[in-house]
Amino acid sequence: MLRFSIEERPDWQQQAEDYGFHFHTMYGEPYWDESAYYRFTLSQIEKDIEDPTEEIHQMCLHVVDKVISNESLLRRFGIPEYYWDYILLSWQRQDPSLYSRLDLAYSGKSPAKLLENNADTPTSVYETGFWQWLWLEQQVDNRKLPQSADQFNSLQEKLIERFYHLHKQHPHWHLHFACSQGSVEDRGTVQYLQDCAHQAGLATGFTYVEDIGLAKSGEYTNLDNQPLHWLFKLYPWEFMFQEEFGQSLTEDRCRFIEPPWKSILSNKAILPLLWKEFKGHPNLLPAFFEEDITQANETTLVKKPLFSREGANISIIQNEKAMMNTEGPYGSEGFIYQAYTPLPKFGDQYALIGSWLVNDKAAGMSIREDRQLITQDMSRYLPHIIVE
Repeated sequence: MLRFSIEERPDWQQQAEDYGFHFHTMYGEPYWDESAYYRFTLSQIEKDIEDPTEEIHQMCLHVVDKVISNESLLRRFGIPEYYWDYILLSWQRQDPSLYSRLDLAYSGKSPAKLLENNADTPTSVYETGFWQWLWLEQQVDNRKLPQSADQFNSLQEKLIERFYHLHKQHPHWHLHFACSQGSVEDRGTVQYLQDCAHQAGLATGFTYVEDIGLAKSGEYTNLDNQPLHWLFKLYPWEFMFQEEFGQSLTEDRCRFIEPPWKSILSNKAILPLLWKEFKGHPNLLPAFFEEDITQANETTLVKKPLFSREGANISIIQNEKAMMNTEGPYGSEGFIYQAYTPLPKFGDQYALIGSWLVNDKAAGMSIREDRQLITQDMSRYLPHIIVE
């Protein structure tokens, strides 16, 4: 795993606007960064990223199966009891999922370590599946990269294929997409996924989460009073459970992507249970619930809220003193503690690997970079290549 500087494409900002990548720069700061790229060998990708990704995913599903009907474990996940049967039913009927992303610490020199499982509302899918591939093709054509350069990236193809199979299962269903207002990134992400679904032959629509209503019949509707029977939501399950319409979820009049059982898979309480089930696994870090912290032998730990997203409310604690904190709205739901492992540092930048899955199969990789130890929402996205 090496980092190289490279000349930027002279017209990439205009191309980004033309292709609908309107969040390449946010709040005056660059988000997409093509002044450098990361290089991997094929062996590193296949043995250190791809294979462990699929294995970790299956380990996580094993834990979900243990938690799903265990009341004491469900309480540790901070999931309201009112929704337990709803989540269980979703798991029992095998409600289909679309995609997820594992965040990994990996330097190219030792096994990748799982930091968390973004299984409910992962973003940076457009940048990964389409934009960084376009960068690769154009930089090869411009002779800035070797002709043999490749990329760990079948994400777009697998998304379209997954939508195609979902369409075959429900050929007459209309799939609506939803995200919150006010986020250009969320809107761009959902638009990309909607385009993939459209390419797979699905009839689609879009609505903002804020515009979803509840009809007298108990059905969810959009502003045009169309029933929403099948909905992709870029909106976390823990938020859904708190909405005014939340208690109507249990009437099961709408099927969701991602399904309700993903509320367990995406919860950081899964990390201590993974460690308990697979203690010593080379791709796992020791992790503990708050009440079990005395079992930790590590002097440096990372304190994470159960529902934290985009690096919010994370603390790095050394010898019981906070070395670093991030702000955010999470924490009232409780915390877990995970052994600290440093992200690899290149110059003054720390790099985080995102390894994507579609329908349980490894599908591609993203890299986020920051000068801080904790990767957050404004951390830059850099492309990667594979060269032997």
